[in-house]
Amino acid sequence: MNAPSEQNSNAAARSVDLVQADLLLVEKRIGEVLSAREPRLTEIADYIINAGGKRVRPAVSLLIFRACGGSDVTDMVDLSVALELIHTATLLHDDIIDSNDVRRGLDAAPLKFGIADTLVTGDFLFSRAFEVCGRFEEKIVAWAADACVKLTEGEIMQGRFRRNTNVSEADYFEIIDRKTASLFAVGARIASYLAGCQPDRIENLERCGREIGIAFQMIDDALDVLGDPRKMGKRVGTDLLDGNPSLPIVRGLELPAVRKAFTQEQLGSAEIEEALAALRASGLPEQVREDAVAHALSAADTLRSLPSSPYRRGMIELISDLVDRQI
Repeated sequence: MNAPSEQNSNAAARSVDLVQADLLLVEKRIGEVLSAREPRLTEIADYIINAGGKRVRPAVSLLIFRACGGSDVTDMVDLSVALELIHTATLLHDDIIDSNDVRRGLDAAPLKFGIADTLVTGDFLFSRAFEVCGRFEEKIVAWAADACVKLTEGEIMQGRFRRNTNVSEADYFEIIDRKTASLFAVGARIASYLAGCQPDRIENLERCGREIGIAFQMIDDALDVLGDPRKMGKRVGTDLLDGNPSLPIVRGLELPAVRKAFTQEQLGSAEIEEALAALRASGLPEQVREDAVAHALSAADTLRSLPSSPYRRGMIELISDLVDRQI
């Protein structure tokens, strides 16, 4: 994958443009299912869903569906909506667990609306997600439910290793496989299944989705050390502040400043900056980016088994953009 550039940004825009009409249908459907008898639920759900999310998961699923020869997007729109609602519910719950005060450049929902209402809104979104996908055959619902189970397992596992210096790289990859990659993987699996792919191709594309999710999370980890808060919509050093075992931190635990910041409950800004400076000087975040590119290339290679089409090319361009995000 190349370094960030205007050319890459234009390529990514073109790749999403290929399914722009489908994504507009996703947005419309999301608006329909957010309605609740209690306006507070709709207000909080609308606040987080329309706070600037990139709809990466629906874009990936829809591009794969189209690249596999799918034509009628009616079912894929509903499944994309369900997965996006599940993802958004986890963001609300994460902001409660991590005591975040910023999300996508805005006040985090718990800060703006309170913990109790935010928690219930997360439950509301999960319920709406399964209301949307509940009309599908048992196999698809089971796949979506399994992804949700993995999400909860990943969250608990991450909590177990919060501020825990015994965490290993293997632990890290298991956490992100469950917590982040599972939704990308199930989206790709359902998309290829609904497009009529054979079982071996479905398995390959599920693996593609998983590799995309892993790369996506690894880039997020690197950006939490190297990123520009104005571009990211959140502060850097969040993983250190929350004691979350991101990959740069796991690899940098031998650095005294990093180990101290990771294990300490109450951190001052000076201690966070010292740890971030140590990580930057070590070159570890750049190594994480390079490893993320390897996972992205693996995902792109999987797609090359599909027939050549604008959608296949668009999917490869989108993968490139996800790992070339601006620092």
